Amino acid sequence: METNGHLTQKDLIRETSLPSRTVRYALGRLKENNVLVERHYFTDARQSLYGLNKPRQDVVAV
Repeated sequence: METNGHLTQKDLIRETSLPSRTVRYALGRLKENNVLVERHYFTDARQSLYGLNKPRQDVVAV
């Protein structure tokens, strides 16, 4: 996800060669721990896009 950006569950299964059940479980755990964010996939409303949850950088006025 760091290099490819947001991916669908199908993309993750294809890229990792892991079983779909394993990917679903991992996505659930990563979302629970705020490691991933889930977004709508407008191209196919049946799927979601998953990406890394990047911590917000606080802006410091100089």
